[in-house]
Amino acid sequence: MKTRNIYSLIVVLLAGLTVMTSCSKDEDIIFDHERQQFETRADRILLEFIAPFGTSVDEEIYIMGAFNGDSASMGKEEWKLMKAPNSDIKWGIYLDPSTFEAGKTLADGFRFYSATQGTEFTVKGEMANHTDNPGLGTFTNVWGERWESYYWSGDGPEIEHDGFVVYVLDETGWANLNLYMWGDVNDLNGGWPGMTPTGKQKIGGTEYTYFDMGAANAGLNENLIFNNGEGSQLADFNFTIDRDIYLRVTTSGVEEMGEPVVVAHDGYAVFIVNKTGWDDITLYMWGDVNDLNGGWPGMAPTGEQTIKGVAYTYFDMGEANTGLSENLIFNNAGGGTQLADFAYTIDHDVYLEVTASGVTEIDPNTYTGGGDTPEPIPGDTHYIYIVNQTGWDAIALYAWGDKEFFGGWPGAAPTGNKTVDGVDYLYWEFTSAGETEHLIFNNNGGGSQTPDYDVVLDRDYYLTVTADGVTSR
Repeated sequence: MKTRNIYSLIVVLLAGLTVMTSCSKDEDIIFDHERQQFETRADRILLEFIAPFGTSVDEEIYIMGAFNGDSASMGKEEWKLMKAPNSDIKWGIYLDPSTFEAGKTLADGFRFYSATQGTEFTVKGEMANHTDNPGLGTFTNVWGERWESYYWSGDGPEIEHDGFVVYVLDETGWANLNLYMWGDVNDLNGGWPGMTPTGKQKIGGTEYTYFDMGAANAGLNENLIFNNGEGSQLADFNFTIDRDIYLRVTTSGVEEMGEPVVVAHDGYAVFIVNKTGWDDITLYMWGDVNDLNGGWPGMAPTGEQTIKGVAYTYFDMGEANTGLSENLIFNNAGGGTQLADFAYTIDHDVYLEVTASGVTEIDPNTYTGGGDTPEPIPGDTHYIYIVNQTGWDAIALYAWGDKEFFGGWPGAAPTGNKTVDGVDYLYWEFTSAGETEHLIFNNNGGGSQTPDYDVVLDRDYYLTVTADGVTSR
């Protein structure tokens, strides 16, 4: 289940309703989110991007296409869009055709890229390709349909880096992550608090924040100090810039990790968390093509892959089968036990939790239930504890799924404060019946909210909540 930006949706619908009721039947209807937000300039092309649902107000969005070198434009300030000051769903950019690649125009195709959510896609799961080609002195709306993160959690487009790279799995919960360096050269890549991230990149299904070191700095020995620019910093981590390095960074320190394993799949894949308890599992398919990838009991798993710390078994569908609509039947290798059909069109990677009683689609960006799920005891009292790092004046918790657990939008205020093991938390108390819920923390309906965080309400949760999202502590 993907994030529902409830507040944004309501705003857009109400805005549209307001405009509709103020127009006569002979007038063209112009919705608020279609209205021009930036001044037209005679010497520039003005594009205003209506961002997909699920776009946060602090998103970093870039334009990319043949006219500016495609992926080479990512992270470059001259191709970064500006957020409209009076709209939370619009970004704009002024383009000067004299800076375009020789012989290229917008008609050669362009799309948008989010530093946190990947490339823009269509609702059919295809990479977006706009071909509007307006002239100087004009204003054009461009509609965005989906971000890449809506469909899959695999690797994004290949990125051209400047020299060696420090890749960071950022688990600090800080609003900002800076990198200061001293050693062979002090203030390398910037004085205190240092350089900001160059960008974000998905590798092996995991999203990293990365810092390009600069090709000219190869071979230097430096001490890395990660900090939030607001008084918190970690101990020095010594690094000779002679390789790419992968680090896990928490508020407790820095730990080097191994290089991630990148798996090459044959077409789209079905990823499953196998909780069946069966000795073997196979996948049979019928639909547009019966016996796809093998007659009963079907195909054996292609392999195993760990994504965001969760171990998946996966079945590669085959590039030639893209677009087919199939019914998936998981079974115990023909041993007499099978699950109900799960309908799937092979146009995206799909992630599933498979138990002996059924199949549930999961979001790999938020799913953390890789272990066995204990049976909840109805009536148990549990707590959701959070360290609140949002900076909001107020915070509420809304939950949707099996039911609206904490009431209708925007949900419930915290039950109170509590100190656990020396850490101060806000908390919500609840009585469990094992409901599956999607948590959305928000500023009490004021327009800001986190993406969904999926839980089963059968235990206590300890979370860090920032304005950008939720992480387990």
